[in-house]
Amino acid sequence: MSATELVRARRATAATFALVGAISAVWVVRIPALRDKLDLSEAQVGIEVLAWGAGALAAMHFAARLMAAHGSHRVLRYSVPAAVASLSLLAFAPNFPSLAAGGLVFGALFGLVDVAANAQAAELERASGRPLMGKMHAGWSLGAVLGGLLGAGTAAAGLGFTASVALAAVLALPVALFTVPHFRAQDPADAEREESAAAGGPLPRVIYLLGALMFCAFLAEGSVADWSSLHLHDSLGVSEAVAALGYPVFELAMLAGRLFCDRVTERVGGRVLLAGAGLLAALGFAVLTATEWVGAAFVGLALVGAAVCVVVPLTFSLAGLAGGTRSAAAISRAGMFGYSGLLLGPVAIGFIAEHWSLRISFSVVVCTCLLITVGAVRLPDLRVSHRPQDTDKPEPRAPGTASPTNQGSTPCQGLSRK
Repeated sequence: MSATELVRARRATAATFALVGAISAVWVVRIPALRDKLDLSEAQVGIEVLAWGAGALAAMHFAARLMAAHGSHRVLRYSVPAAVASLSLLAFAPNFPSLAAGGLVFGALFGLVDVAANAQAAELERASGRPLMGKMHAGWSLGAVLGGLLGAGTAAAGLGFTASVALAAVLALPVALFTVPHFRAQDPADAEREESAAAGGPLPRVIYLLGALMFCAFLAEGSVADWSSLHLHDSLGVSEAVAALGYPVFELAMLAGRLFCDRVTERVGGRVLLAGAGLLAALGFAVLTATEWVGAAFVGLALVGAAVCVVVPLTFSLAGLAGGTRSAAAISRAGMFGYSGLLLGPVAIGFIAEHWSLRISFSVVVCTCLLITVGAVRLPDLRVSHRPQDTDKPEPRAPGTASPTNQGSTPCQGLSRK
C-alpha cells in the first residue's frame, strides 16, 4: 500500500470513529425528549439501552469470523452506511416495542462497525509503524462533541426527538459514503492466517484482564452518555438544553486527553496511566454525585472524560498486539467484555434510580472506576511498540542497529516490563 493510500485509509478510519460517535451522541443527549415523546419510565429507558447493548454484543460475537473471512475493510464498507440508515428506526419509532426493536438493530450495526474500525486501526498501526489508536478514538470524541452540540442545538430550537435524530442521519450519510472506498484491504497472507486461526485455542489471559478494564471504562462512559442529561435536568433542575451540554463537555475532555494518549503511554507506560485514570475518574464521579451546583457538576464530567478517555483505546490496541495472528479475535473478545459494561451498567443505573435516585446510582460508578486502578496494578508496565509492515521504503534505523527483519517478535510484542 502506497503512502497516499495509507493516509487515505487513516482519514477514512478516523472519520468512521467520528461518525459513529456523532450519531450515538445525538440520540443519547435527546433521551429526555425521547422519554417525553413515548412517556417512558426510567426502567424503560434502561431497557432501550439494554436492547442497544444486546444487539452490539450479539454482532461482536460474530464480528471476528466475518473479518477473518472478508476483512475489516469489507465489513466497514457495508456496516457504516447501514448503521447511519438504522437511525431512522429510532427516530420514527411510534411506541416502546418498536423503539426497542430499532435499538437492537442499531446496536448490532454499531457493534460491527466498532469492532471492524478498531481492527482496521490496529492494522494501520502495524502498517505505519507508530501508535494511532488514541488519535482514532479522539475522532470518536470529536464526533460525539459535534453530535452532542447538534442535539443541544435542536433542543434549544424546540425540535423534538424525531426531527433531531432524522436530521443527524441526513447529515451523516454523505460522510459514511465518503469513507467506503478508502479502507485498507488486509494482506492476503495475513487474511489467510487470521481465518485459519479464527477458531483456534484460547486467547492469552492478558486479553481478558484488558477486557475487564475496558468493561469498567465503558460502564463509566455509558453512565455519562445515558444518564448525565437526566441527572442534570432532574437532580439539579437545569433546562433540557443546558442538560444536553453535559455530554459534549464530557466528550470534549475525552477528545483533549486522547490527542495526547499515545504520547503519554509511550512515556509513562500503560500501568501507571491506567491506574491514574481510575483514580481521577472516581474523583470526577464523586464530584458529580455530591454537588448541588451545576458548574461543579460540569467539572466532574470533565474530570471523568479526561480520565477514562485513555482506557478504551489503550486496551483495544494492546489486545490487538497480544492476539498476534488472531488480532481480530482478540479485539472482538475484549470488545465483548468492554461493551458488556455499556450493556449492564446503564441498565443497572436505571433500576437503581427507579428505586432510589440517580445520585446513588452514580455512587456505584465511583467504586467501578476504582476497580480500573486495582486491575491496572496487576498488569505489567505496558509499552506499545510498532514496526512498519508494508511501507514502500525500508524503516529508517540508526547506524549499527540490527535490521528489523532480524529482530525477534512475539504475539505479545509491546507488552513488557520496564
